[in-house]
Amino acid sequence: MMLFVLDNLIWPILLVAFILFSVLLPEIFTQYRNIQFLLYMSAGLGAITLAEAICLISGNFDLSVGSVAGFSSMFTALFLTKWFSGAPSIVGILVILAIGGLIGFMNGFFIAKFDVNPFLQTLSALIVFEGGILVLSTRSVYDLPQNYLWLGGGEVSLGGLLPQPVPVAVIFILGLFVAVWFVLMKTRFGRAVYAVGGDEESSAEAGIDTDRIVISVFVLSGMLAATGGLLLTGFNGGATPTLGTAQLFPAFTAAVIGGVSLFGGRGNVFNALGGVLLLSTIAAGLVMLNIDPQIVQTINGLVLFAAILLYTFVQKTRGRLLSDL
Repeated sequence: MMLFVLDNLIWPILLVAFILFSVLLPEIFTQYRNIQFLLYMSAGLGAITLAEAICLISGNFDLSVGSVAGFSSMFTALFLTKWFSGAPSIVGILVILAIGGLIGFMNGFFIAKFDVNPFLQTLSALIVFEGGILVLSTRSVYDLPQNYLWLGGGEVSLGGLLPQPVPVAVIFILGLFVAVWFVLMKTRFGRAVYAVGGDEESSAEAGIDTDRIVISVFVLSGMLAATGGLLLTGFNGGATPTLGTAQLFPAFTAAVIGGVSLFGGRGNVFNALGGVLLLSTIAAGLVMLNIDPQIVQTINGLVLFAAILLYTFVQKTRGRLLSDL
């Protein structure tokens, strides 16, 4: 029972945070529209957190997820408005996913085939593609096709089940978490990802093609990061030069505070969703309390520090409990 609580500690923490802001902001924080917006603003970060989480589970880091989201979004925005204006929206979606997947393949290929350190490889990718955004455009790109923006900015009615239409992004990100959870927990590929993250050498000896798994993980990470960029584009109504670039550390924090192991081989993506919701709850609450933006940035840093301390505490406690069994 204690192990279950430790592995799912994010949800009690999220509940405490929600209750705290509900007390500090009575009749405001718990309004349906506010809760809906909180979920809506979590969608883009949620996809980027998934990108980071799957890499961490495989025993790797991906520091490029934010820049991949931003670069793929800007590239596709220019593709749809300047280079191939009039192209169908579905082509734009395929392009953004292809760009993310291609960058992920590049990262995974050098890490798997040339044994490049994941931290250094993805750090270089972060720098290259963050600069690449400004090479593409220093201005925001709007006037994108509405169908292209629909996934991140549209709304659907659920036949009167809820008092207001629900953002498509909320439904989509929940479905995406379910899909990634299913792949990781119920498929041979997912089991191989956990195995490689736990012990790559033993996995290779057991017959797992570790290079293929690592490359596949980074391709998936790139596509998930690009999906986050697509959702953020719809949320903002266009692609901006800073879109996604500030999402790396929140995504990393959400994954870690959600219990995804820094050393690979363990973690539940649903708990990473809890981490995303916690960060969004804190951000929304601080904005409603009119906290200075600079102080909000400091608090976000403290949350990351607290997440690392919490992770260390949980790991030590978990180890003691397992040794007593």
